[in-house]
Amino acid sequence: MQERLGLQGQFQREAETFKEQGNAYYAKKDYNEAYNYYTKAIDMCPKNASYYGNRAATLMMLERFQEALGDAQQSVRLDDGFVRGHLREDKCHLSLGNAMAACCSFQRALELDHKNAQAQQEFKNANAVMEYEKIAETDFEKRDFRKVVFCMDCALEFSPACHRFKILKAECLAMLGSHRLPDHEKAFIACRNAKALKAKKEDGNKAFKEGNYKLAYELYTEALGIDPNNIKTNAKLYCNRGMVNSKLRKLDDAMEDCTNALKLDDTYIKAYLRRAQCYMDTEPYEEAVRDYEKVYQTEKTKEHKQLLKNVQLELKKSKRKDYYKILGVDKNASEDEIKKAYRKRALMHHPDRHSGASAEVQKEEEKKFKEVGEAFTILSDPKKNTRYDNRQDLDEEGMNMGDFDANNIFKAFFGGPGGFSFEASGPGNFFFQFG
Repeated sequence: MQERLGLQGQFQREAETFKEQGNAYYAKKDYNEAYNYYTKAIDMCPKNASYYGNRAATLMMLERFQEALGDAQQSVRLDDGFVRGHLREDKCHLSLGNAMAACCSFQRALELDHKNAQAQQEFKNANAVMEYEKIAETDFEKRDFRKVVFCMDCALEFSPACHRFKILKAECLAMLGSHRLPDHEKAFIACRNAKALKAKKEDGNKAFKEGNYKLAYELYTEALGIDPNNIKTNAKLYCNRGMVNSKLRKLDDAMEDCTNALKLDDTYIKAYLRRAQCYMDTEPYEEAVRDYEKVYQTEKTKEHKQLLKNVQLELKKSKRKDYYKILGVDKNASEDEIKKAYRKRALMHHPDRHSGASAEVQKEEEKKFKEVGEAFTILSDPKKNTRYDNRQDLDEEGMNMGDFDANNIFKAFFGGPGGFSFEASGPGNFFFQFG
């Protein structure tokens, strides 16, 4: 143990040395070398939040915002109270054009430090970008391309690495005739890709609406190969293809598509909802709960609250016991069959019958005796039995399974105190005696 602690201390000291060297190179604006030394520090101590935060800052200076986002997110996973980590995550989201995600992150930074001037300003910037996006979307539909270009120029001041904004601006400039081949080849290519992507997506949507799911799948797949840099549209394409797969009952593929959509845009509510429904259909309710919780945290609507409540109930019901199996009867068992099964199982597992067994066996038999009592109480009552068969919540009937007294149920069934007793007729041999 002491040797292991000694090695850990050595690793920490070496990691700190690497971090200090990284800081020195960062101060000299040699970001590539700073990146290398921060990486060495992380390799030595991979659970230190500040090392990831420092490397994120370096990657931001190198304009590698997607990589920087990963490091910033890792830093706050390791230390949720790391304000600078949250600020760097926020800045990466905003630089990439994910303004809604940036707002959520800035809110967390402000919760930790409500007077933080940087967080306050960047929060305003993120909201401004969302407003520019909203205006641009409306004006694009109106074909007011000059105004869209203006909005995209404003948004790009805060989101310089947003490929989506650049494509939209290029498309509008092409529409206005401001850029033609060969004067602006990049704008032309971006415009061509944007048009091809939009056309293919619309063809896929049309096929889906017509119920031609196989064709829709093929069209969405082709669209995904047009422009891998168009993150926002590709997220929608993955989500749309996920819906197609769910219609084709290929639920595993549907969930994978929704997951891919969320990798591109982790604020995409529709993808969370679609994946959660797939989880509901395949019954890993814990995963569905996580997705609905994410949705409700982002958009606290009555509808989302009800969806979360429903899946939490399904999770609860999925974990309840199979009372028919516990009693060893068929689901169509008659009242007499349920009573006979209870008599047999209750006597088999009664604690007095196992008083000479080991403590472990006694504990197991006591547990089974209690479960038999629970099963009989539910299945012998027509109203409770119906609710159980219909997978309704038994707690609504006031049935708290932790409050059962299996001995009282047993005594009531066998006629009360003095109605029976277990006696040994030899080591390990028991019989019951009625009074």
